[in-house]
Amino acid sequence: MQGFLGEKINQGGTADIHAWAPGQVVKLFKEGFPPRLGRQEARITRAVFAAGLPAPEVFDEVTIDGRFGIVFARLDGPTLLQLTRSGEVTFAEAGAIIASLIMSVHRMSPPPEAIDLRRWMESAFRHSGNIVPRHLASGILALIDRLQQPGDGLCHGDIHPNNVIMTADGPRLIDWTFSIRAPAAFDHGHFHINLTELALDITDNPQRPLAVHAAAQSEYARLSGTPIAALRQAMETWLPIAIVRCFLLMGGPTSERWRRMIQRAEAALRPQD
Repeated sequence: MQGFLGEKINQGGTADIHAWAPGQVVKLFKEGFPPRLGRQEARITRAVFAAGLPAPEVFDEVTIDGRFGIVFARLDGPTLLQLTRSGEVTFAEAGAIIASLIMSVHRMSPPPEAIDLRRWMESAFRHSGNIVPRHLASGILALIDRLQQPGDGLCHGDIHPNNVIMTADGPRLIDWTFSIRAPAAFDHGHFHINLTELALDITDNPQRPLAVHAAAQSEYARLSGTPIAALRQAMETWLPIAIVRCFLLMGGPTSERWRRMIQRAEAALRPQD
């Protein structure tokens, strides 16, 4: 079905969402955003939707005024973040919803479209200039080589309440741009950064993301049958890698929080006495 660019429905850091055809929207990436990443999102979203994960259906890929776009099925409903802000969903309920979504991702075998974490990081370091110091980049690649095992699973790579849309048919997980083939602990590291670090700089209530994170961790431990202490230990092992990847994705932020996070990653790479 041919559509046309309609009203702007929403916007984010990398793209604007516009109405397109009936029942469809187009995610139009902003100028300067690499089209290859947009095409990767289209490929991986098609794959996970076909496998039955709660992702949006992809209809088409378009280019409008030089900007790459993906045509998705329109998902009507508030985000989980909006519902926790309004109080319609409790922090514990939000954590349980997110844990269930994360579990569904981690139980899926990675499709061929999923990029290997080691290959992604190596390419990102090559193309990022001097955003990440050479010694830190080489240390992160060496850590991946030590930790990564055959059979790693699928990670969404950017799970947070604003990437969950609560539709009449249940929650749907959007924004698969940064999905990756890696251990589940790596996804937990990204989730930890999103809710216990980055969210604190923009939230109106710092207790909300912290409580949602704690509830999600607890529920994931229950669903997976893994002690929460073991989940946290595994996450901490992969956290330096997740920190540096987030740093790359955000183009090298220089806030005080990011300086502390990068220092934490560097400290984790030093030999322990």
